Amino acid sequence: MKSLSYAISMAAEKRKVYIAMLFIHCVYAGMALFSKAAISKGMNPFVFVVYRQAFAFLALAPFAFFFESSKEVPLSYTLLIKIFFISLFGITLSLNLYYVAINYTSATFAAATTTAIPAITFVMAILLRMESISIKKVHGLAKVLGSVSSLSGALVYALIKGPPLKFMNWFPENLDHQIHPQSSSKGEWIKGSLIMLSANTAWSLWLILQGPIVKEYPAKLRLTALQCFFSCMQSAFWTIAIERRPSAWKIGWDIHLLAVVYCGVIVTGITYWLQVWVIEKKGSVFTAMFTPLALIITAIFSAIMWKEAIYWGSIGGGLLLVAGLYSVLWGKEKENQEIRDNDQKQERKVEVIIV
Repeated sequence: MKSLSYAISMAAEKRKVYIAMLFIHCVYAGMALFSKAAISKGMNPFVFVVYRQAFAFLALAPFAFFFESSKEVPLSYTLLIKIFFISLFGITLSLNLYYVAINYTSATFAAATTTAIPAITFVMAILLRMESISIKKVHGLAKVLGSVSSLSGALVYALIKGPPLKFMNWFPENLDHQIHPQSSSKGEWIKGSLIMLSANTAWSLWLILQGPIVKEYPAKLRLTALQCFFSCMQSAFWTIAIERRPSAWKIGWDIHLLAVVYCGVIVTGITYWLQVWVIEKKGSVFTAMFTPLALIITAIFSAIMWKEAIYWGSIGGGLLLVAGLYSVLWGKEKENQEIRDNDQKQERKVEVIIV
C-alpha cells in the first residue's frame, strides 16, 4: 500500500508541473487577448503600460518586503543606475513598443512572435560575445538553423497571409475589418509587425542583461519590483510628454481596468512566481518548450471571441517559428550536456592524478 500511495503522489507531483505550465500559457494568452481588447476600445497604449507597471509594482512590493527582508543585499548608486537603464532599454522600451504594435496587428501575431524570442536572444548574445557557436558541431548548427527558421517564420507570418482557413470562415469578410479597423491596412500591419519584432528584440536584450545584474543583486523579487517601479516612472514621464489629454488617463470599471490589473497582478505577479517554481523543478528548457501553447490558445480564442480569421500563411509562419524554437532549445540542451560531460571527464582525470 505504501508503494502504491508513493507512486500516486509522485504521479500527482509530476502532473502539477504540467498543469502549472498550462495555466501559465493560458495567462500569457489572456495577456495578448485582454491587451488587444483594451487598446482596440480606445485606451492609449502608453497609458496602459503606466497602469500595468504600477499594478505590477504594487503586487510585487509586499512579497519583496516580507520574503526578502532578511536578505542583506547592498544597493549602491552605481548598481541603482544600472537597474534604471536596464529597465529603460528593456522593460519600458519593450512594453511600449509591444502595445503600440498590438494596436496595428492582432493578439495571435503578438503570441506568435514571442516564440522567436529565444532565437533573437541567441543572435544578440553572439553579437555581444556572450555566447559562442561552432557550426562544425551538430548543436551549433541546430541553433543557427533554428534562429534562421524562427526569424523567417516571423517574417512569413507578418508579410504573407494567403487564403483563410475554410472551416474557420464562419463570419463575413467585412466583419473582420469592422472588428479590427486598425489592422485592416496592409501597410499598418507591416508597420505593426516591425514594431513587434523591435519589442521582442528589446525584451531579448533585457533577458541577456538579467544574468549579470542578478549576480550583483541576487534579491530577485526586490530587483523585479524595482524594475517595475522604474519602468512605471519612465513610462509616465514619456506619456505625459506626448499625451496632453487628461481624459486619456481616466479608467473606469470596464475592460481597460480589467486588462491592466490582469497584466500587472496576474501576469507579472502570480505567473512570475509559478514560472520560477517550474524552472526550479524541471529547468528553463522544459518551460521554454511550452511556449507554442500560448500561440495555440490565443489563436483559438481570437477566432472565437474576436472573430479573427486564420490564414494559411500564418500557419506556415507559425510552424517555422515553432520548429525554430525547438531547434534552438535542442541545440542548447545538447551543448549543456556536452559541457557537463566534459566537466565530469575533467573531475575523473583529477581524481586519477590525486590517487
